[in-house]
Amino acid sequence: MTGHQTAPGPKHKLDPTRRKVIVAGAGAGAGAGAAVAVGVGGTLAAGAFAGEETGSAPDAGASGSAAATCYRLTSETTEGPYCIDADKIRQDITEDQEGIPLTLRLTVVDAETCKPLRNAAVDIWHCNALGVYSGYESMGSGGGGGGTLPSGAPSGAPPSGAPTGGTGGGVHEEPTDDERCLRGTWRTGRNGRVVFRTVFPGWYQGRCVHIHTKVHVGGTWTEAGYEGGNTCRTGQLFFDEASVPASAEVEPYSTDTTARTTLDEDTVYPGNGTEGGLLKLTYRKNAIARGVVGSLTLGVDPEATHDGTGGAVRPGASASTSA
Repeated sequence: MTGHQTAPGPKHKLDPTRRKVIVAGAGAGAGAGAAVAVGVGGTLAAGAFAGEETGSAPDAGASGSAAATCYRLTSETTEGPYCIDADKIRQDITEDQEGIPLTLRLTVVDAETCKPLRNAAVDIWHCNALGVYSGYESMGSGGGGGGTLPSGAPSGAPPSGAPTGGTGGGVHEEPTDDERCLRGTWRTGRNGRVVFRTVFPGWYQGRCVHIHTKVHVGGTWTEAGYEGGNTCRTGQLFFDEASVPASAEVEPYSTDTTARTTLDEDTVYPGNGTEGGLLKLTYRKNAIARGVVGSLTLGVDPEATHDGTGGAVRPGASASTSA
């Protein structure tokens, strides 16, 4: 996986065709497969998350047949500067982070055949309620220390490490610590679905609220984790402009004085709704603090390999070919 780092220990680039993630926790084999099982290392009870269900309940983001939502590829974006090779095979990525409970339900389908992709490995990672990424805590909010800035439009050049322009901060930054909260990998079930439990992300200077994600197919789940295959999607998931101001009224989000970039102002969001990664959100009006459910169907090309810079290469194509 391009851009991922092994943690903790020496940091090095990994061959995208030889990806391997290690199961977190003793005795936790990769066979802990069903998407509704309790994730390794999780600390919050399932009842703390809005809309939490057991069994094979339908995905809220895929009402009706999958064919209605999967004919187009979900837009690709950059992996951003804070991607770390996952070392946590788990559904609950919250650890000790405060924030609004978020249940994230993703369905992965082949965009051409509309068939669900079983046993795919799905990575997600995002900042905490104050805009800080684990592994980069010394950098502050979003790598730019924006969490302590006064309200109002930022002036001057963005600080080092902050996302700039249309690249979404695509240049990888080396991790500065061994923390890995709000990061995890889980496998899709027979219906292509995967469920994560986390917290609603905060924001930082220059970017709207978002979650990073990668989808890997063609690999093998073993007792050690997930090996090989190709990264068929690298992208980001986005939140609508009704939910974010509502979250900003809840602690600890309300303590962040960073000027917020809206969805329309963001330089990474492609502006094309669910096709661009815009989540379908469900929560109680005027009670968002009780929890949010976010759902989306991701249409992917299983034969493509995405390098994390926003481009894709199909097998046999040159590196300059964009899918």
